[in-house]
Amino acid sequence: MDNPSQANESLEALQDIRRMMERSSRFISLSGLSGVSAGVCALIGAFIAHGWIMDYYGGSIGGRVVRGYVDHHGYMHDEAEGLKWKLIGLAIAVLAAALVSSTWFTWRKARRNNLPIWDVTSKKLIVNMLIPLAAGGLFLIGMFYHTDWEYVAPTCLVFYGLALVNASKYTLSDIRYLGFLEILLGCISMFYLHWGLYFWAAGFGVLHIVYGLIMWWKYEKGVAV
Repeated sequence: MDNPSQANESLEALQDIRRMMERSSRFISLSGLSGVSAGVCALIGAFIAHGWIMDYYGGSIGGRVVRGYVDHHGYMHDEAEGLKWKLIGLAIAVLAAALVSSTWFTWRKARRNNLPIWDVTSKKLIVNMLIPLAAGGLFLIGMFYHTDWEYVAPTCLVFYGLALVNASKYTLSDIRYLGFLEILLGCISMFYLHWGLYFWAAGFGVLHIVYGLIMWWKYEKGVAV
């Protein structure tokens, strides 16, 4: 019968093998702080967008004079076009800031753990995320073309959630639950279209921050920075 020391060595060997298999099949360098940074960027963007939208309406639609004609959705066309492009530019800036900050935190964690940030697994992760995101992006372009503003927030949340669920098999499995919450929030948002910006901020801002903090506490707390 094996003595305790031999049993411990066998258990450690099995754990080492398990960690090696996990590293080879999943991208585990994703940092919880990446989620926090992306959430902060989203909240800042939502705050700026909220100010622009309130300025457009002047606090109430009848409270100011605007130029242009009213389209079939009741928006003043000339100023609505300007606001639309400002919001698109803001969304691109927020996305770029979130990607840069998230990539930096992930790179830092990978370097600390002596793991590659770009390998076969990370490529599979990105491809599986890009498929739903690309479809959602084209869908959004179509909605902007038809000035269907109300459905932008639900669409962003649902397609992003699908992207997370689709990519979760190549990274930490916890990200699947974030995807489910994003999809659920997007579906609920469909019934409260005029609150879309708040749902967007909750999904991309608050949920990201909460998820990131949980991931940091679960996998990174106590690890040297």
